[in-house]
Amino acid sequence: MKNKISVLIAAFIVSLSFNACTDDDNLRFQTVENPEQITFLNNFLPEYVLSEETENNNAERFLWASPDFGAPTAVNYFLETSADGTFTEENTQVITSTSETQVSVSVSQMMDLAEAKGLSNNQVEDENGELVFDENGDPVYNNVGELFFRVRADLGDNAENSPETTSAVQVINVRILLAPVDGGDEGPTGDCELDQLWLVGAGVPDAGWGWGSPVQLLCTGDNVYSGNVNFSPENDGNFRFFTEEGNWDSGINFPGFVDEGFTVDEVFQDAQDGDNNFQFIGDAGIYFLTVDYNNMTISVGPEQTVGVCDLDQYWLVGAGVPDAGWGWGSPVSVACTGDNVYSGNVNFSPDNDGNFRFFTEEGNWDSGQNFPYFVEEGFTIDPLFQDAQDGDNNFQFIGEAGTYFLTVDMGNKVITLE
Repeated sequence: MKNKISVLIAAFIVSLSFNACTDDDNLRFQTVENPEQITFLNNFLPEYVLSEETENNNAERFLWASPDFGAPTAVNYFLETSADGTFTEENTQVITSTSETQVSVSVSQMMDLAEAKGLSNNQVEDENGELVFDENGDPVYNNVGELFFRVRADLGDNAENSPETTSAVQVINVRILLAPVDGGDEGPTGDCELDQLWLVGAGVPDAGWGWGSPVQLLCTGDNVYSGNVNFSPENDGNFRFFTEEGNWDSGINFPGFVDEGFTVDEVFQDAQDGDNNFQFIGDAGIYFLTVDYNNMTISVGPEQTVGVCDLDQYWLVGAGVPDAGWGWGSPVSVACTGDNVYSGNVNFSPDNDGNFRFFTEEGNWDSGQNFPYFVEEGFTIDPLFQDAQDGDNNFQFIGEAGTYFLTVDMGNKVITLE
């Protein structure tokens, strides 16, 4: 009798154990049926300017909040695009997949998507191959359009019913820079009322409040002025646009653009300083500024290549550049900003040995150039850098932590910090 009772108890315990494991497994993989919608976290530009010269640059880094699936499990994310924005099954293309909540899209990728939609920087031709002009005799271009993106997330095959969620569709306005006119100067050109706009003020420290070194913003497309500008919020960060060099009376202040119906980038505001100048309130650095009289927008975006260099940019990785660290997740870059000159603002730190290295190719450790490399090439190097003597002879930053303006001048063979 005792043996029978023991057998029954053992069977009961096994049954409980089996059910517990089954319930635990169900609990482990059970998720919510309708997870929340994905939300983008970054602020998108009014317009993205695309060119072959900047094709290796990042056009935008998409950031989003992780949705709650109701279970602590890995999430798969897919950045998708759709030519017409419908995102039907047959009209959806996956740009990339990731397990992180961010992904970068290059200028080249946006160019490919824009060209697939028929956008081009060449003048439109009719069915007979003849160039098309408008009623005023001006050439017609199809270089402006919209791209559509969204993020989709799912749990793969490891969750019950494999729930998924998507973000709202994000419209990206793009403009391909026009091709140079045959026989003209190399580089983008356009038809504008002025050859350039001028910027003067404390907010553009390369100029300051004087006409000794005003900043030029060239006409780069029809009624569009654009270029890289070094902005700073220091000393009130105020500045003004001018239509004539040296003429204070030609200034256009913040209300001057607003009254004309312009949408102004959020890094600018009315300085409320008596002259109602522009005030830059963003982080100090070089930005690509666009004043578009067609779409009535003033926008800023990432710095773009504007000079003639062997590379579009140099990459910096290491503990001495804490925004990057020793990895390729977020490398720091300095763009080509003049003929054989790379420059940009870089956050340097002496902590954790303060060592770092230059690289000519993103993600390629074999493309590194250490301190002795530049010395042997005949470079004069800023005294805030030295040979780290760490086995790889990396650069070592020995100054005070902070943001510096780094210049690598291949022509004059100097590396400087300001």
